[in-house]
This record gives sequence, C-alpha cells and structure tokens, in this order.
Amino acid sequence: MRPELRRKAIAICTDKIAKKGEGVGLSFYAFFANKNDTPDMLMEAARWWIETHQLDHFEKAVKIRDMIEAGD
Repeated sequence: MRPELRRKAIAICTDKIAKKGEGVGLSFYAFFANKNDTPDMLMEAARWWIETHQLDHFEKAVKIRDMIEAGD
C-alpha cells in the first residue's frame, strides 16, 4: 500500500474511532469521497482489502488501523 493511502486510511480510521467509538466498522470505500477521482488508489485499497487480506465488506476500524500500522 502506497504511503499516501496508508496515511489517509489510518487518519480516517482514527477519526471514525474518535467520533463513534472502538466498535465502529467501515469498508475501504470510507477512504474515498463519493466521487471516483482516484481510481488507481481505489483499486489499490480494494486489492489490499479483498484479495490480499480477504476481509469482509465491513470490518472494525480498530482492526484495519492496526493492520495498516503494522505494515500488513
């Protein structure tokens, strides 16, 4: 995962956790605006989420943040 996407995903997970608590879930779509202006980054996130880690559509933000911070 490229550093820009990694930083963005961690920041979004951290923000969601702060606002809604540690039980909040999200999908990789949470890392993007409703407008698909970075399709290559969206596909990179989708590959990381679906192909590499075989995650469910919604996962706990804490789990995702920890995975990304660990370099998974």
